[in-house]
Amino acid sequence: MRKLKLQMQVSLDGFVAGPNNEMDWMTWDWDDQLKEYVADITRPVDTIILGRVLAEGFIPVWKERSNEAEADAFTHKMVNDPKVVFTRSLSESPWENTTLATGDIAEEVSKLKAQEGGDIVAYGGARLVSALIKNNLIDEYHLFVNPAAIGKGKPIFAELDSKLNLKLIKANSFSCGINVLCYAPADK
Repeated sequence: MRKLKLQMQVSLDGFVAGPNNEMDWMTWDWDDQLKEYVADITRPVDTIILGRVLAEGFIPVWKERSNEAEADAFTHKMVNDPKVVFTRSLSESPWENTTLATGDIAEEVSKLKAQEGGDIVAYGGARLVSALIKNNLIDEYHLFVNPAAIGKGKPIFAELDSKLNLKLIKANSFSCGINVLCYAPADK
């Protein structure tokens, strides 16, 4: 069975975006060790899942970056790996190498996990990740805790109906100020 990993930046107070999708609180000047951490967790990945809103920015940006002379292997991976976009509003994909998932999230993700292949990574957005968490579909949480508190915004754990017990797998501090906390569900 394939593993679903979540890689998500969060504020110190647990938000993934400001109330109006602001991301100005995020640390973007990553040090080489954090870049290597990301390379390590994405190396076994061969499928990316996204919510529609995030996909509208994510897919074109990586495609544009892949045309630059200094585009690295990670950039090409973001373009070339198959993507599944969860949507309720699109009936056909406007992006190459991308399929749409329009059914029940638990069923759709279970089908993806049962297929042959490498790991799956989810990058967001907040609604998709909240649904993945609520349905206990994530096998590894890689939470990139940024050194900023924003007071209010978009949470990803607010949809839980009951307590979700997690166990800490590892914690890494990086010189850029980000701390990555890696958790797994305690019951899996």
